[in-house]
Amino acid sequence: MREYFTAGGRRLSYLDFGGPGKPLLALHGHYNEASAFAPLARALAPSRRVIALDQRGHGESDPADGYGREDYAADLLALHRHLGFGPVAVLGHSLGGVNAYQFAARHPDRVERLIVEDIGAVVDCDWSFTTRLPPPAPSRQALAEALGPAAPYLECAFRERDGRWGFSFGIESTVTSQKALNGDHRADWTAVSCPTLLVRGTHSDELTAAHARTMIAARHDGRARLVELPAGHVVHHDAPERFATTVSAFLAESR
Repeated sequence: MREYFTAGGRRLSYLDFGGPGKPLLALHGHYNEASAFAPLARALAPSRRVIALDQRGHGESDPADGYGREDYAADLLALHRHLGFGPVAVLGHSLGGVNAYQFAARHPDRVERLIVEDIGAVVDCDWSFTTRLPPPAPSRQALAEALGPAAPYLECAFRERDGRWGFSFGIESTVTSQKALNGDHRADWTAVSCPTLLVRGTHSDELTAAHARTMIAARHDGRARLVELPAGHVVHHDAPERFATTVSAFLAESR
């Protein structure tokens, strides 16, 4: 079910996949939106109730003036308050992964378990792909053909407006967001205190094996571990069944 709430004067949207299970807040990466987690929500039901946010400037959420680190964290805090939950599990992919561990570091009383999918503690994002995205096309199929092999990863964000097919995110705002994502976030990563699962795709072009292992070693509390699955950067897309099984097992563990 799609729901809306207001944060900072802007309307944000989220998908509540429902069910009796404990909540799992899910945060997508650039080029995606909440619906990207529909297969995971089905796989985790009924033990988990997945609630996925359309992050600012994505999906059905309003665009924003800023796309900085504090901006995204404020949106997640507003969502948590809106839902009225106690401590919850949070999962984030790429952009959403940094947002998730920064939220967990700053609000430890609100996050009981954390899953970070294929993003590092030091981020050096290349936004050249964004600037090469095709212009609006006359049909969904034409847009997919223009994207080529990348189409399956972006199709959840395809939108038709005025007879043309484009994306639910803006090109300029995405570049702004990607630039703001870059940086050294190791202090936030090491400040996380809850049990943490870092999931890396073995063919990822974003998170190297060496950096992932460094991240785990930097968590001196011993509460973080790494799982590598045969996938690229979007692990939940490339290896959906193994990703869901891994997430489910981690969430089922006792504290």
